Order: sequence, then structure tokens, then C-alpha cells
Amino acid sequence: MIAAGLDPGLLQSAIRAPPGERMTIVNIEDLRRRARRRLPRVVFDFIDGGAMDERTLAANRADFEAWELLPKMLVDVSQRSLKTTVLGREIAMPLMVAPTGISALATPKGELHAARAAKEAGTVYCLSTTATCSIEEIAATTGEPFWFQLYVMRDRGVTRSMVERAAAAKCGALVLTIDLAVQGRRERDVYNGFTVPPRVTVRNVLEVLARPRWMLDMALGPRMTFANFTGAVTTGGGFLNLGKHINSQFDQSVTWTDVDWLRSIFPGPLVIKGVLTAHDAKRAAEHGAAAVIVSNHGARQLDHVPSSIRALPEVVEAVGEKLEVYLDSGVRRGSDIAKALALGARAVLVGRPFLYGLGALGPSGAARALEILRDELDNCMALLGAPSVAALDSSFIRRR
Repeated sequence: MIAAGLDPGLLQSAIRAPPGERMTIVNIEDLRRRARRRLPRVVFDFIDGGAMDERTLAANRADFEAWELLPKMLVDVSQRSLKTTVLGREIAMPLMVAPTGISALATPKGELHAARAAKEAGTVYCLSTTATCSIEEIAATTGEPFWFQLYVMRDRGVTRSMVERAAAAKCGALVLTIDLAVQGRRERDVYNGFTVPPRVTVRNVLEVLARPRWMLDMALGPRMTFANFTGAVTTGGGFLNLGKHINSQFDQSVTWTDVDWLRSIFPGPLVIKGVLTAHDAKRAAEHGAAAVIVSNHGARQLDHVPSSIRALPEVVEAVGEKLEVYLDSGVRRGSDIAKALALGARAVLVGRPFLYGLGALGPSGAARALEILRDELDNCMALLGAPSVAALDSSFIRRR
């Protein structure tokens, strides 16, 4: 006999799971653990790791724990709504899919599966500049106004071309990432040989050979490439040489003047990703941004910067009435989403959770990650006494 109210997603996971792994996918950490078993260490650590000593990586989680929720009792929560709006578009929940590069390492066509999952969940998908699926492929397959994340390249002609392609695809927003003047020092990747070009070691070869299911997926899947650069640059040597060229194209001279230039050539709203201070949030508002994403790039760039949830209140206080504020980095629970909304975020974005899903379950994994977080948020709101996400405010939260 099945207990009333049991999450049907748990039953679906049990059916999908191989023998010996039944009823294990309950939360995002379960997806992470299964992804760790399925993926070679070099790939899992690329997804999971952070910069240098990973202090900020740890803080992204620990600082969520620094806040406690304050429920309001005897509130009618029999009818709950997770709906909100972002840049004037209604979405089914305040949870969007963040841009992540080369998602195909988790499963072939990873970005495409994530975009489909976002569409099915009624929310926004954001495609990365360094994706393995192109702007046009996502547009043709999903038919939804997704967002496009941009890095400004040294070659401004390539940058302009991508912006124009995003406009032609009717992307709902251009998301400019501002915290990658150079690649962060991710030491797990160095130890594992995940560099461009890669450093082949006995350990990483054995790790790959020990994951035959992943190897088969990679062998049978389409040839991996940085799809948004195909045809835009001419380099020999395929994926690795193209990756090396792209790394050399990250521009250390980008300034707020470039923000003005992007505003002039993209017809839709501009979102600034990578804001951690009131100062930069105010500058974003001054230069015509429609929204900012409070983010430390998943702690993959500069270590020892503030966690996103710690930086959020300062940014909301500075610009919350002038533009929309979203949060990215560290979200693993529905209660994390509730905390971010109570502190003034309109919505959050998640990257690693859906990558863990893809790594754990393949094409269906991104949808499962979104389902878990949506159901956890709904449960949290019911127990908090919040019938809608709009009801969540500072009265529901305090520091421990």
C-alpha cells in the first residue's frame, strides 16, 4: 500500500533506477552522488569543483544555513501559487536554468535536454556562450524565448555576431557575465588533467575506462564542439584547439562602455550576471540593465569572495526598486529558494543541480532536478504559511 501524498517523482525515479539503486533519488544530493558514480572523476570534478581552496564554494552552502525560516501559523495555504514574472514574462516557478558551458560532458546534447526540461516546467532556460548546442538549435527545438548568456570576446566581430544571432532567435534577454576576465584557478581540474589541451595521466585514463556507460554515451553521441563558435572562427584541430582559442579570447579590457555598446545592438533586455556588491549593482542600473544576477559564478572564479546569499541583501537594498534581482550559486534545496525570495530576490538560477541530474540520469535528469526543487519549494511554502511566492518577505526569515 502506498502512503497518501507520496511524491510521484520518487516512484518514477525508483522505476528508472537500475537494480540496487531503487528509491535513492529523493533530493539534489542524491543526484550528485549518483552522478559521481556514473561520471569519470575528471568530468565530475569539473562540474562539482570550485576555485583554489574552495572557500567560497563551501560558503555558498554554509551561508544558506546561517538563515532560519520563521513560519506563520493558521494561514490558509490550501491553494498555493509558485508563479512569478521575470522581465515581464510569467513563469511557473521562481526557478530558472543557469548557463553552463559544455554541458554535453554530463550527457550528449546536455543543453538541449536542459532547455526542454525548462520548457516543460514552464520556466526560463539560459544558453551559455560555450555551449555544445547552438543558439539556432535551441530555438528550433524548443520554440521558447530562452535567454542567451554572453562573454565579450577580444574579437568584437564574433561578439556582435552572437548578439545578432540571439536577437534573430528572439531570445528573451541577453545575459552578460562580467566576472570572467580570465579563467579561475580550479585546482581539481589541474590535478585531474582537465586542461586545454588536456593532460593525460594514468589516473584519468583509468577513470574513463572504468565508466563504460558514460564512454558509450560519448562514443554514440554527436561530435562535441563549441557550437556557437562553429563557423565564426577558423582553427584547425577540432574541439580542443577551438577550446584553446576561446580561452585566449576572454577579454580583460571589458568595461561599462561595452555594456552601453551591447545595449545599443541588442533590442531586448540586458541582464548583468556576476554582481556581488551594491556598487556594481548601481552601475548596472545606471547603464540600462533590466536585471542583475547576484552570483560568484558557482565559486569557480575568484575564491574568498562573498557567497551569493550573503551578498544578496546589499544588492536588493541598493537597486531592488530600480531593477529585478536574481540569485545564482549555492541553491540545493527548495528552502534555499524560499530564503532567497524572502531576502528580496525575484527568482533564482541553478547550474550544478541540473548538471548533477544529467550526469546521474542522462536526458531525463535535468527535469528531475527541477521537479525536486519545485516540489521542495511548494512543501516549504505550505509549512511556512506562504500561499504564494509574492507573500515571501523578510518577516519569514532571520539570521541564526
